[in-house]
Amino acid sequence: MSIRKRLSPEEFRMTALESARAILIEAGPQAVTLKAVGARIGRTHANLLHHFGSAAGLQKALAEHLTATVCDSVAEAVRAARAGIASPREVVDIAFDAFDREGGGALVSWMLATGQEDAMEPFVETIHRMVDELNPDEATHGKPTPAHDATLGVVLLALGNSLMGAPLAASLKLPDSRARDIAQRLLEQSLAAEVVG
Repeated sequence: MSIRKRLSPEEFRMTALESARAILIEAGPQAVTLKAVGARIGRTHANLLHHFGSAAGLQKALAEHLTATVCDSVAEAVRAARAGIASPREVVDIAFDAFDREGGGALVSWMLATGQEDAMEPFVETIHRMVDELNPDEATHGKPTPAHDATLGVVLLALGNSLMGAPLAASLKLPDSRARDIAQRLLEQSLAAEVVG
């Protein structure tokens, strides 16, 4: 994909982030470099450097972009599940696919392995904000809720599954879907607690 017209700074960033996301999925986090993204969108390394500051800045922006995109999808699916339109499994599948097929788990582990722990803060804050927006009454009380527990469980299961789920399940002679099944039960319990509460 090549940029032919002049883009606003926001349009440029979004185009670069979507290209970085495609590279992440195709080749893994180590391939998400300023040079690779620049080549994909027909811009120079210097253009990307101007907008992101460094490869680490690009990867941090990508993590924020992925998290926001996934949280929007999860929030929509949770609302649909509460309305009886979608199932808890659909919510779980969105989260697991984000970490697995869309490269989120690999990106998180790469950033941590390369000393970018500070890049996790926006990731964690975006998830926290999503949970609070989905549970505005509980958010004002400042106490953990079943939704907080379910979010922690689903996210950790999805991340762990993306990193070593298939080989671990195979060694334990469990189906590949077992972590998703466990996450689904957590979410169902959370939704049931909302109805009772």
